[in-house]
Amino acid sequence: MSVLTRDEAQTRARLLDVQRYTVALDLTTGEETFDSTTVIRFTARAAGDTFVELKPAVLRSVTLDGVGLDPGALDGNRLALRGLDAGAHELRVDAAMRYSRTGEGMHRFTDPEDGETYVYTQLFMEDVQRVFAAFDQPDLKAVFEVTVTAPDGWSVLGNGVSVREGDEGEGGGVRWSLATTPLLPTYLVAVAAGPWHSVRTEHAGLPFGLHCRRSLAPYLDADTGELFEVTRACFDRYHEKFEEPYPFDSYDQLFVPEFNAGAMENPGLVTFRDEYVYRSAVTDNERQTRAMVVAHEMAHMWFGDLVTLTWWDDIWLNESFAEYMGYQTLTEATSFTDTWVDFGIWRKGWGYDADQRPSTHPVAPAPDAVPDTAAALLNFDGISYAKGASALRQLVAWLGEKDFLAGINTHFARHKFANATLADFIDSLAHTTDRDVHTWAEQWLRTTGVDTLTARVTARATEWTLAVDRQGSRPHRLTVGTYDIGPADSADSADSAGPGRLVPRDRFDADVPLSEPLTLPGRRPALVLLNDGDHTYAKIRLDPASWHTALTTLAGLPDPLSRSVVWNAARDLVRDGELAPTAFLDAARTHLPYETDIALTEGVLLFATDQITRQFLTPEQRPAALATLTDLCRDLLRRTEGGEASGIRLTAVRRFIDTATQPDAIQDWLAADAVPGGPELDPELRWRILTRLAVLGAVDTAAIDAERDRDRSATGEEGAARCRAALPDPAAKAEAWARLFDGDELSNSLFIATADGFFHPEQADLVGEYVPRYYPAATALAARRGPAIATAAGRHAFPRHAVDEEALRLGRDFLAGTEITPALRRKLVDQLDDLERALRVRTS
Repeated sequence: MSVLTRDEAQTRARLLDVQRYTVALDLTTGEETFDSTTVIRFTARAAGDTFVELKPAVLRSVTLDGVGLDPGALDGNRLALRGLDAGAHELRVDAAMRYSRTGEGMHRFTDPEDGETYVYTQLFMEDVQRVFAAFDQPDLKAVFEVTVTAPDGWSVLGNGVSVREGDEGEGGGVRWSLATTPLLPTYLVAVAAGPWHSVRTEHAGLPFGLHCRRSLAPYLDADTGELFEVTRACFDRYHEKFEEPYPFDSYDQLFVPEFNAGAMENPGLVTFRDEYVYRSAVTDNERQTRAMVVAHEMAHMWFGDLVTLTWWDDIWLNESFAEYMGYQTLTEATSFTDTWVDFGIWRKGWGYDADQRPSTHPVAPAPDAVPDTAAALLNFDGISYAKGASALRQLVAWLGEKDFLAGINTHFARHKFANATLADFIDSLAHTTDRDVHTWAEQWLRTTGVDTLTARVTARATEWTLAVDRQGSRPHRLTVGTYDIGPADSADSADSAGPGRLVPRDRFDADVPLSEPLTLPGRRPALVLLNDGDHTYAKIRLDPASWHTALTTLAGLPDPLSRSVVWNAARDLVRDGELAPTAFLDAARTHLPYETDIALTEGVLLFATDQITRQFLTPEQRPAALATLTDLCRDLLRRTEGGEASGIRLTAVRRFIDTATQPDAIQDWLAADAVPGGPELDPELRWRILTRLAVLGAVDTAAIDAERDRDRSATGEEGAARCRAALPDPAAKAEAWARLFDGDELSNSLFIATADGFFHPEQADLVGEYVPRYYPAATALAARRGPAIATAAGRHAFPRHAVDEEALRLGRDFLAGTEITPALRRKLVDQLDDLERALRVRTS
């Protein structure tokens, strides 16, 4: 199969003007394929040659202007259209297309709980070619007319309002038509069909809907009020910010199974992974995350859907804006007002990590750095999302929100229902401000890496001086917070029983680099915190006295956003080998028992369990670290007895399970179907316990099968697959390996579940033989099954536990001498860089 190059896309865009697609899909033809008939009406601006793309199971017929073309001329995914005359043309393509089990194209899923079948499209980047023939590039926008023939008893959803038109006759299907769309790029077309459970309402004169598979209906119904409330609030807030009204005829949100991403911004039909329909207990922070995704995807209706990138080098124009707007709008419009804490402790770390790897790239890479769609797919990472959103937050701090929004509205007005580039966006901003946004863009959007800002504080009798050393080249508009030690019962503290309290003295804005050191009156503060409020993107280094204060009184910082800046500074120090991982664990042990913010608690514990104990500590150090975390979780459980801080209690229960080194306590929980003092065990917690017991060798296949009989859901199917792969038994490992790499029957979700269960530090000797086998097996799998499985193999199946020089050499040698698909190569480069970093941390 050929990937589309930027040069090819530009050539085709100069030649063609595409007006309309008429697409007819028949989903009643079997379980392996569906029928796809496409009519494309387009104009050639001059005589010339071009091509259309599709990936059929069978290409039955092709006609161009009524003249038949040879279906055998299909070359991979391209069908040449030669000798076009200038003027109007009509291309008709009839094909059978394959259903997908990997979340790409038309994904088909049968619910194990009730046997019902569902299909939905994910057409991003090149996957429209798996569903219908197309001139597949974002700047050839067109109108889409779609009809779908589906089995009786199904409903059909799409980009516009759907109408059931009647029976098709002998095939037993029902024909549905979708409202004709405004101009869209091919990758945003969406269709979903199945016996969906739907809840509908109306807002601002538009139909709103929530949809999921039937087995999840009770759980969606329980959250319908919250979801519609967030949707309405964000919709109204965007209309206060944006002068262009919502540009589509309806707003449906569909929760789908086995989805590879968090969500997809299809106009009028946003698809979400259906893990966001909660079957088990979740924290308020997880609910906030779901709400943020709702806000993020709605922002895309303007950023990406109304105004679309011209080529994939500007993907940040979609994702960075939706990320920033999602967090900011949620804070402004809903009850979730601490979203930037979550962003700081979760998302920014994703960006910082990505920006320090060999695979880093600018937020807005140069066009020649994204020469084709395969390269473009690699940039959906922590830089395009988290770093880009951080850069925009910095831009707002520097430019002012009024001028920022004025520039955005200028951009929408100039390019609505069309395409735009970085240069177009910067010109729109420049039109509304006297600031030099072109230089800002070069400094922030065209450069790589993370700046480091180090505070240097000099104290005198009656004044103190602050200097800031900058390692990097970007300007930073930030806030400096100063704090003094306060009384133990300070009302401003995070918790009245914590180890020390800090009282704010002053906050002031500063532009770094400073023109000269700042001299301020009074004795030096106990804590001087750069980037208080977290408005810039940089690693922060405290001066020694402030760091000592932070280590002893971190829980006493009154603002959780300030605490997140300090925790991130500690995280960066660990990753840079400047703070012992055990010192981070000691700080967590000291301060988390007094933490009141769920996002901070979850984020710190995740870093401690996922990176510190799994990679940064030696096998000899790991048992003591796990014991520290277990004791910390016990402290949190004791503190939250009686139902207070239930989110923190749930977090502590989860991490207690994950760090258990002996099975007794969690076996007792499983037998009692409850944690002493609560909560009762729901399916998520039961499978979590069983997975840990499997790792520890304290459960057998009979217990796993019994739990699977108890939970017949898709989640139960995945839990059982994870547990079986986690068993410390050579036969279980061999069977799991064969399912992962020797066959193609696993769906994307079952592949991930099995992979997550396979490698564990406790089983290093048992799985040692699979470390060298991983690279050739993953390479063959990626070539055979495509980018989604390649990404899953690189992210979930990689042997992260094998932190040693031999494992690093093995991986590097394989990369140097083997042709590997771009998606897998990128993941392996990143994983090996993380492995090298872990080795440095261990020896620092």
